[in-house]
Parts: sequence; structure tokens; C-alpha cells
Amino acid sequence: MATTSRTSLSVRRAPSAAAVLGVVLVQGADLPALPRLGDAARALVDQVAGDPASAVAGSLRDLALPGGRRMLLTGAGAGGAEEIRRAGGRLAKVAGPSVLAVVAATPLLALAEGLLLGSYVFTRKSAPAPTRPRRIDILLAPGADDAAGAQAEAVLAQATAHADATAWARDLANEPASVKNPAWLGRQAQDVLGPLGVDVTVRDVAWLEAQGFGGVLAVGSGSATPPRLIEARWRPRSASPARHIVLVGKGITFDTGGLNIKHGDAMTMMHTDMSGGAAVLGALRIVASRALPIRVTALVPAAENAVSGRAMRPSDVIRHFGGRTSSVGNTDAEGRLVLADALAYAVARLEPSVVIDIATLTGAMKVALGLTLGGLFATTDGLAESLRDAGARAGEPLWRMPLSDEYRHLVTSPVADADNAGGNPGGVTAALFLEPFVGDIPWAHLDIAGPARRPVDADLGVKGATGFGARLLAQWIEDQL
Repeated sequence: MATTSRTSLSVRRAPSAAAVLGVVLVQGADLPALPRLGDAARALVDQVAGDPASAVAGSLRDLALPGGRRMLLTGAGAGGAEEIRRAGGRLAKVAGPSVLAVVAATPLLALAEGLLLGSYVFTRKSAPAPTRPRRIDILLAPGADDAAGAQAEAVLAQATAHADATAWARDLANEPASVKNPAWLGRQAQDVLGPLGVDVTVRDVAWLEAQGFGGVLAVGSGSATPPRLIEARWRPRSASPARHIVLVGKGITFDTGGLNIKHGDAMTMMHTDMSGGAAVLGALRIVASRALPIRVTALVPAAENAVSGRAMRPSDVIRHFGGRTSSVGNTDAEGRLVLADALAYAVARLEPSVVIDIATLTGAMKVALGLTLGGLFATTDGLAESLRDAGARAGEPLWRMPLSDEYRHLVTSPVADADNAGGNPGGVTAALFLEPFVGDIPWAHLDIAGPARRPVDADLGVKGATGFGARLLAQWIEDQL
């Protein structure tokens, strides 16, 4: 893989002499207890921190204190979890390669996640990567007892699991298609998840043909690199056999659009079109690393949608796993074709209690919700509300969209059970196309075409893949315990 940044977290009672100090300021709150400073340094800090503008969300003050120590003050507005998370990201981005010692803030989980997410770097440049802190220390309040220290250590371990999995999901999506193909993605899943106790099987073309995965095979038919189905199973002995969560993530390792080819600008970021697959693998990494006692399976139907004489054509009819058929109205609506096979397989073979799929599925969802919200479709109100709540707490927000009967006629076909190009409203018709493949099983569909990619650097990461969905899904799974 390319060069990525990994920063470690630890709990300390006092900063090292050379550490850069980081402080999060909350509007209306007192300045948190600081390490011992000289009189002149403390006077400067009190003056700057006393300015109301210093606590405004997004503000950053870089102070050279008398005596030679450097201090970073950043504002977190009203101090909500996402504001604290972003404040942590800002501190990590500007601290440089020194040790960063950050005064603990509440909620500590959000602060720690932000510090790690903001430390992320991905590059293939020949020059050295941008510098990030080599270590981040969380400073406990003066007088904190051993129980408080142990509790903080546990929170940092959880934050590290979340951030490491998000970084891995980002790595998988950011990897260029000159390296990444379906087989490569399967190997990454085996190499990372296998040592955690996850059983990872990568199904090849012969298996896909024998099982009737017509959508995956059709989408991958134009590529020199054949498709795969990645099946990753977490089966802890302490888990109840009555509860089985299946996550399905779109795994298009590059999307040209097929014969309905994309224009150049729209194709540039299409190596990230497997961000949904990266999210479900990342979520399973969190579940396994924290040994959560619940059965979870992640399915990633992986293919490259390429252009060749063997590629699927508009007007082709595809027979999916289980027998349902689709006419190809547009080869660039390929994601739903591979998801359909995996959803049908999950319901028929895996006995799920709930199925959730996640995909960079439609440009229409990006138009509707922008770059920060994921679209949420669900067959039950309870499932929708629980996912929306988990997303809000994870900092990966969702907005519920309608599975409206008014538009079902748009996905009908005169020659097949459905047409894969139902037209506008594009996000809704894509979800309606998928719904029949899950039958009566509680199901949610997350369209993350907007938040899966970041067009510019931001507090919690750099330009490129965001890893959106990994922490959200892991949080939701933990909520089920």
C-alpha cells in the first residue's frame, strides 16, 4: 500500500518537556486545568483563551510561549461531540512531528478519534509525507485517580480501534486501480481480518458462475481482472445464534461506466467506487478487534466495470442469484447489479436477522444531500431511527429518504423483472430496484455517494476517501448488544 500515517495514543499525567501542548476551548466554559507554566506563559494563555473568538468552532491559535514551549488553542464552539472531534483533528494536523500533549476534553472518545483521524496521510509522492505527531498524549486532570486513568485507557483503546479501521477503509478506497482489483481487495481482507479471528473466503469466477451471480459476472465481464465475492464471517462463541447481522458493501474497484462511459472528470475518483465495500470491512474490523459478542457477516461483491468487446451492453438481460432478472438500461448503473446478487445470496443462504447495504450508488444522492450526509432507506422505522442515531453519534450523519410506491413503476421493464436505470429521482429508484432482493427481511440501504469522498483537505482527513460508514455501522452493531 501507499504511505499512510499512524499515530499512537497514550494517557499521561504530565507532558514531556518537548511536547507541543494542545487545548480545546468550549464557549462559556472555564479554561481547562493546564500543566504547570511560568507566570509569563500563563498570562499569555489566559489573555488569548479569554478572547471569545478563541472558542469559536474552527478557530486555531498557535502560541510560542515564553520559555520556549509551543501551545495550540482550538475552538470547539458549544462543545458537542462532533465539534470536539473536529477540534482534535485540527490539533493533529498542525502539531507537526513532535509529541502532542492534549488536555483531556469531554467527550474523550470524540477527542481521541479526532486526533487520530486528523493524523491520517495517504501519498505515493517521492517526497516525504506531510508530518503528523509521532505520538499523542492525553493529559489527565490534576488529581485524577487510577480508576480515572484506567477508564481513559479503555476509551483510547476504543478510539484507536475506530480510527484504525477508518484509516484502513480509507487506504482501501484511496489505493489506485493500477494496484487495486477484486482479487487484491480479497487478499487485503484476508491479511487484515484473518488474524483477528474473522473467517474470510474469497469466491472466484468459477464459484460465481456455478451459483448464478449474473450481476457480478456481467459487470466484471469487460475487465481483464475477473470479479470476486468476498465473504467475511465473525462468529464468536458467546454470540446468540438468533441474531445475525449481514452487511453488504459495493466493491467496484474502478468504474469507467462501461459502454455508457463516463466523461473524464467523472471518472477520476472512480477508484473509490468500492468505498461501501471498504466500509463494511472496516466495520467488521472494529467488531472483531473489540471482540463484540454478535454474529456479523460482511459481503463485498467486487468487480471492475470496464470497457471491452466482452463488456455488458445496454439492453442485455441479466439473471441474478435466485433467478430474478434485470434489463440493463445503463451500464453505468452497475453498482445495484452487483449488490442485487449479494443481497439475494445473503437472504437465501445466511439466515440474516437484518441486512444493511452501503454503496456509492447514485450521483442523484449527492445532488440531493451534498457531501456530508448519507442517504438512508429502510423498511422499518425502528431500523431507520437506530441507524440515524448511530450515525449522529459516530459523526457520520444520515438523512432518511422515502421508499415511495409512487415511483415503483419507473423500475419496471417489458422484458425483465426490473430495469436497472429507473431515472429520477435516482436515489429512490435505485433503492426500489434493490428492495425485492431482500424479501421480508428487515433491510436498510445507505447511499454514500456524497460523504464517501472529500474534495479538499478537512479537519478529520485529507482529500480523497473518508472511510464513511465504518464507524457508523460498528456503532450501530454495538448498540444491538
